[in-house]
Amino acid sequence: MRILVLNWRDLTHPAAGGAEVYTEQVLRRWVAAGHEVTLFAAAVAGRPAAEIVDGYRVVRAGNRFTVYREARRWWNRYGRGRFDVVVDETNTVPFFAHEWVDDGARTIALVHQTCEEIWHHNAPPVVAHLGRHLLEPGWLRRLSGSPILAVSDSTRDALIRFGARDVTVVPEGYEPPATLPQVDKEDTPTAVFCGRMVSYKRPWEVIRAVGLARREIPDLRLWMIGGGPLLDKLRAAAPEGVEFLGRVSEQDKHDRMARAHVHLATSVREGWGLVVTEAAALGTSTIAYDVPGLRDSTRAAGGVVTPPQPEALARRLVELLPGLTTAAAAPLPYGGAHSWDHVATTLLEAVCEHARVPGTALARTPLPPAATELPPAA
Repeated sequence: MRILVLNWRDLTHPAAGGAEVYTEQVLRRWVAAGHEVTLFAAAVAGRPAAEIVDGYRVVRAGNRFTVYREARRWWNRYGRGRFDVVVDETNTVPFFAHEWVDDGARTIALVHQTCEEIWHHNAPPVVAHLGRHLLEPGWLRRLSGSPILAVSDSTRDALIRFGARDVTVVPEGYEPPATLPQVDKEDTPTAVFCGRMVSYKRPWEVIRAVGLARREIPDLRLWMIGGGPLLDKLRAAAPEGVEFLGRVSEQDKHDRMARAHVHLATSVREGWGLVVTEAAALGTSTIAYDVPGLRDSTRAAGGVVTPPQPEALARRLVELLPGLTTAAAAPLPYGGAHSWDHVATTLLEAVCEHARVPGTALARTPLPPAATELPPAA
């Protein structure tokens, strides 16, 4: 099968995140299974307009705002008639492939998360208000004309609120390190936060919760792992018992997460919350805010969710930490998620079952002859 995937970023983009990891892991397995795969994404400084990565073709054009227009332009020039299915991988703004793919190819959307409250953390007030209450609802109502795959129950529920009718949940994946860190838990009660120091992750609420918990557990420490625009400001406040590590290597991150007694997560919302899965695979339980995405990954990993306030997080930390320091959790296979092999197989089955020709009820169409080599983006 010849598959075109549209995503605003590929894994080489400086701002690539969990969605791009998901894409890369799946696409290289589809190629290994014998499919022809092309990923269209925004241009990246220092990277070519077209290249082969792990067997699939990456075509790059446009920036974070124009990549959607460039995808349609590339389709009109080079893509039409060359693909059997188009996957519209949506990160806030859809490509709306179901509105312009017009050659009989099937289309389907893959949605990792909705933005909603995150608008108020990432944009000026006026833009945030327009984005949350006008732009995003309009985009998602338009997307509801397409069959949709969602990576969590929370994302599915959000899409249904915006009018989607044909939504199927597909699994999230994780591959633990080939060799798990052979370390003991710290002698001192230790919590860890791992993520970018950005507003929607609410790192200051982790610090506040640990500060409150230290009234009952005076020797409690907190490791803050991750870079980001808020790092210097948070570090300058010099909260007691908190160590800011900044960006660290994957090995150091895994080592710290394995040595900590508990992992804390306070995002406004996530598509899934892969860091929770990562912690569980390293034998560290999570206490997380009960918000979309985090509730899915935390419950799957056997962790605990709390109301999204520092005071509630502190109470659960005080209640649970004594037990976690005396009886650490065993590493959970795949952290409560699934192997990437399983995800790639299940996702492709879902694409084949649910993708349809735009404007019709057809779920399956005859596959055209194999395409010749695709030209690069203009």
